[in-house]
Amino acid sequence: MKTQGASGQAWLKRGNRMALIRRLRVHPGQSRVDLAHALGLTKSTVSALARELIDEGWLVEREVIATGDLGRRPTPLFVDPSRLLLLGTQVGIGHVRVVLTSLTGEVLQARSAGYDTSLDVEACIGELTRTMLAVAARCSKAQRIIGIGVGLPGGVDQARDQLVFAPHVHWHQVPFGALLREALQGTPLSGVPVFMQNDADVAALGETEFNPSPVADPLLLVLVGEGVGAGLVVGGRLLTGARGLAGEVGHMVLQIDGPRCSCGRRGCAEALIGSRALLQEDGASPPAPAVARAGHYLGVLLQNLAVAYDPACIVLGGGTAVALGDALLAPVRATLQQYAEAAGLPEPTLRLSRFGADAIAVGAAALAGYRLTQPSPD
Repeated sequence: MKTQGASGQAWLKRGNRMALIRRLRVHPGQSRVDLAHALGLTKSTVSALARELIDEGWLVEREVIATGDLGRRPTPLFVDPSRLLLLGTQVGIGHVRVVLTSLTGEVLQARSAGYDTSLDVEACIGELTRTMLAVAARCSKAQRIIGIGVGLPGGVDQARDQLVFAPHVHWHQVPFGALLREALQGTPLSGVPVFMQNDADVAALGETEFNPSPVADPLLLVLVGEGVGAGLVVGGRLLTGARGLAGEVGHMVLQIDGPRCSCGRRGCAEALIGSRALLQEDGASPPAPAVARAGHYLGVLLQNLAVAYDPACIVLGGGTAVALGDALLAPVRATLQQYAEAAGLPEPTLRLSRFGADAIAVGAAALAGYRLTQPSPD
């Protein structure tokens, strides 16, 4: 019983520590008294936890600005953006992207590299490891990387720590996390916790975890690139599904007997919206009618998802969406408005990702911070 009691106390303390950090990420500058009221803790408990977190590098105190009022003003607390860092990695189709961020999402370093998709997954992991170490080497002696996040181009089974299937690189049931941890053994990143998730999921998480303003809830993010995928955050938590395959919307059929998709079926979202649907043989920019058609079908897909999940905000990310920008957004909005008017409902809020082309890599860093500050596993 004593062991259980000690374990319970340790779990409670961890929960309180993480709650304090997450509170200050959303409401920076609160005092110890503010935090005690908001979290239902005693001021002495908050003071003790705050001191630990300041000493460890999670939090920092800032000077109180004099206002001329009498009496001592409480000292504001903030998440420290300078000492503890996160490494976010995107595994794309033939390329990797690595960013180093603060706990609040500021990108401090970034680097990209290519890999040969005709080779096995170890070739990708080798290039990813080299790129990660090159970025990590830019840290100062006062800085420490505390978590690594990986955004993968396919579904991820968290319970088995496996990449289930990445269709564009033909990877099946790959223990990606274990392989990456093994590759990092004996390096400065050895032992740093590694977390992985689908690329659209981490991009959605980046929009919520690294947002200094109140976050729309639920938030739906749709990536449009070579493939099409979606990530959904509800109540601050990712909706990943029983097998990690939630959000694999690229193979939802939007047009019966439409163009053939890479999966072998016809009329999938990916075949109508993805970059291959817009690709020109001479490498030129896609013509306006092709972009308008893709935007229309993307609007149809988003409307279907909006009906299913009723998001407060829809965010678009991915290489195609970023490159086309307003040229793609305009027909998407027109289609959403048409559906909304017909149903007598408000048009969903729609915007591009705050992180542009780095939405997945920054989101992967957010995944690491998210996992590290959860009081218990998802």
